[in-house]
Amino acid sequence: MAIKVYGSMLSTATLRVLLCLAEKDLDFELINIDLAAGEHKMPHMLSRNPFGQIPAFEDGDIKLFESRAILQYIVRTYADKGTDLVSNDPKKKAIESMWMEVESQAFDPSTVGLAWELCMKRFLFG
Repeated sequence: MAIKVYGSMLSTATLRVLLCLAEKDLDFELINIDLAAGEHKMPHMLSRNPFGQIPAFEDGDIKLFESRAILQYIVRTYADKGTDLVSNDPKKKAIESMWMEVESQAFDPSTVGLAWELCMKRFLFG
């Protein structure tokens, strides 16, 4: 299995990548990173993401970080697999790009906070 995702099921950014891989019906290996232990800041992870964040991604010889860049790589590289997630039409591509910006700038900050408060905190602290 060539695709590896270094991340945590507690990370919305990791979940974003895993969802894309599932939509494309791709096999992958999730390598769990222990955030509570600070594993994402350890040398073996800093070599994958110099900012000490997750997810990190490997597909053969390509190594990426930043979930949205990973998504773009997946949908372009595996366009013929699973669900068709992007268009080749320039006008549709522009609309897709616009909504990706909206998601990253307006939607994601709120949803990360909500996910933490409504789900992750309960899971971690009862």
